[in-house]
Amino acid sequence: MERMQLETTQLGTTGLEITRVGLGAWAMGGGGWELGWGPQDDGESLEAIGRALELGVNWIDTAAGYGFGHSERIVGRALEGLDERPYVFTKCSLLAGPGGQVIHCLTRESILREAHASLERLGIDAIDLYQIHWPIPAPDIEEGWDALAELKEEGLVRHIGVSNFNVAQLRRIEAIVPVETLQPPYSLVERAVEDELLPYARRNDIGVIVYSPMESGLLTGQMPRERIAQLPDDDWRKHEERFQEPQLSRHLALVERLEAVAARHHTTPGAVAVAWTLRNPAVDGATVSFRRASQVDPIVAAARLELDAEDVATIGSEG
Repeated sequence: MERMQLETTQLGTTGLEITRVGLGAWAMGGGGWELGWGPQDDGESLEAIGRALELGVNWIDTAAGYGFGHSERIVGRALEGLDERPYVFTKCSLLAGPGGQVIHCLTRESILREAHASLERLGIDAIDLYQIHWPIPAPDIEEGWDALAELKEEGLVRHIGVSNFNVAQLRRIEAIVPVETLQPPYSLVERAVEDELLPYARRNDIGVIVYSPMESGLLTGQMPRERIAQLPDDDWRKHEERFQEPQLSRHLALVERLEAVAARHHTTPGAVAVAWTLRNPAVDGATVSFRRASQVDPIVAAARLELDAEDVATIGSEG
């Protein structure tokens, strides 16, 4: 398979040249667990990955916690037989608990076990970027970070980073080894990271890939009230307050403004939402969750979309 070329940028100081948009494999973990997206067809997941790679996307972000290994197995299947594989980023610290609930663990022994299990599921010799998924339990983040540093020394992972950490937590673990990357939530709806976290990352040359730039589908223009009401009960979004009133009306008004900008650029509201996050100078890339191949082309277009001042003024904010 011959890949197209997308513009790339340096991910912090890692030396990795990543496309501005990456494939997020959260939804590919399927349903049946605490943070699942409802039923997901594995064949459609594989087709979506294949299409993203055809379009030039050169990194996939997954996690052991997504479907408790299922997402990583799907990514591993997609990588089989490729002449040139994309960068593979994954995460640790979320374990399977009773009834599909998530258990957080940052002990050294647990993380070392997780890393070996992830390598086996993914079918690769080394993980390009290994990340602590959540800083929980908070007292154990130093132990967890030390375990990631150990894995890097052994060559089982090439680079190490964190997700969902705040500035105080970053400062705590930087005393062990430098933090190479950060993955926070960032979107037109979730902008808290602009105040302190993103400026801190930029000052300290920490690479940033943001997640949920389309608010888990909410900003795509494909999630009207009727569809949200019909989401399966094991889709975490059905019970999330951002998908319910009184917040829902504000967010759908924002979608209307995104649609106006999308019409000017002959693209989709979702691509505009992603491109908006990429305007922040601290952000190197955005991870976007695809569930079907048909979703890939419109969103990958965000990697090439440049919003002007008029666009930004039209979009405004969720308020």
